[in-house]
Amino acid sequence: MLGIVGSALGQRGDGTPESSILSRGIIKSALDFGKADTMPAIIKNRPDGAAWRPGADAGTRRNRMPAAALSHRLTHRGLHFSWVIAGLTFLTMLFMSAALGLPGAMLQPLAQEFGWSTSQISSALALRFALFGLMGPFAAVLMERFGVRAVVSVALALVGGGMLMAGLVTQLWHLVVLWGVVLGLGSGMTALVLGAVVSNRWFASRRGLVMGILTASAATGQLICLPVAAWMIERWGWRAPLLPLAVLCLGVMALVLLFMRDRPSDLGLAPYGAEPASSTPAPAATAAAAVTWRTPFVALREASTQPTFWLLFGTFFICGLSTNGLVQTHFISLCGDYGLAAVPAASVLAMMGVFDFLGTIASGWLSDRYDARKLLCWYYALRGLSLLWLPSAEFTLYGLSLFAVFYGLDWIATVPPTVRLTAERFGAAKVGMVFGWIFAGHQIGAAVAAYGAGLSRSLLLSYAPALYVAGAACLLAAGMAMTIRRRTAAG
Repeated sequence: MLGIVGSALGQRGDGTPESSILSRGIIKSALDFGKADTMPAIIKNRPDGAAWRPGADAGTRRNRMPAAALSHRLTHRGLHFSWVIAGLTFLTMLFMSAALGLPGAMLQPLAQEFGWSTSQISSALALRFALFGLMGPFAAVLMERFGVRAVVSVALALVGGGMLMAGLVTQLWHLVVLWGVVLGLGSGMTALVLGAVVSNRWFASRRGLVMGILTASAATGQLICLPVAAWMIERWGWRAPLLPLAVLCLGVMALVLLFMRDRPSDLGLAPYGAEPASSTPAPAATAAAAVTWRTPFVALREASTQPTFWLLFGTFFICGLSTNGLVQTHFISLCGDYGLAAVPAASVLAMMGVFDFLGTIASGWLSDRYDARKLLCWYYALRGLSLLWLPSAEFTLYGLSLFAVFYGLDWIATVPPTVRLTAERFGAAKVGMVFGWIFAGHQIGAAVAAYGAGLSRSLLLSYAPALYVAGAACLLAAGMAMTIRRRTAAG
């Protein structure tokens, strides 16, 4: 029996067989097992060097490999495991956003094959945006209750599976179920809330920069993948990009299962830039137990009493209306109305993605140093002016490239300062839940624009009215941002 137990537990870090330790102290250990002050050395001194925590060690021992082994190697090289978590989050958000952006390249092919109108197809995409946003607050609950790794894995499985099944679409309701419901729920389980949770849990310093990088991935994935998708659609039909994207999502899911961990304390670490972790039990289990499905509504009720919440909600509603719902969804179709083919139009979107990546990372850096309200004012004002200019622009690669630079630089550069203001006003402990509701406003705005722009195209035969409305709304958001009152929360 001792041999079996000894084999299962292996050896200590110094090479001493654990079976000899067990044989000398097995009786006393069995009597006192479970007490923190008498826990056997084999468990108190864990091979990964992390301190034992009552009630938390079983899950950590079960899941510590290979994440703990990688963390141990990185620590010896002066690197923090938080950057691995940030990398996994980056890939997750990158391919999730690519899946969200893919239907934008399929509007015209679907209309040609099935005879559906732009507004009919847009209704499915609007449902996707709405579910994507409304899942945000509950995504925070899911991450607290079941852990980030479990939620992200299920989300990637839903999106990957939905992409595989999307090729079977033959009826409009198929499109609504797969691209509206399945893709909306799967992507909504992570959304931008994942970036906010990871940056606040794993980083005590450089949070703004990390949030900027993660936010950039959410737009860059869909924009960079669109030219490839458009090229594949042009050569092999609209079903061609679905399988590669599904495989990428499922591949990232495997990496998440192997290496993602919920909190630094799971590996005996402190967040990046914080003091080294102590042996004090982490409050994660208690916090998770306190979170219920009512928690998002409680957070909404408390936050909604503050004018700042509605200002952030309103500006982010306009952000979604002027980006995801309008440009992401309809830009390729808009270019088609002016005689520009799908592949060049998607290339312009890719250019936006490059400048969005640069602009959003810069926005994260700026958010750590300057007044977030002034940043939001500049971002919305410049975006509004670019949208008002677009209908009168020359729809050539040169003319659209100018638009791509100015519009792309602040595509979602609004996110880091919005998260910063949310954390300052409502506290780091509530930022995930409150930002989840603010992000719901973003996606409701996107849903309104996705359907509204499609309706404009179907009824008025032009996207120009939608562009003018979005541009004017952005100028309104610029003014709203400057009325936000800053107050540092205690939590």
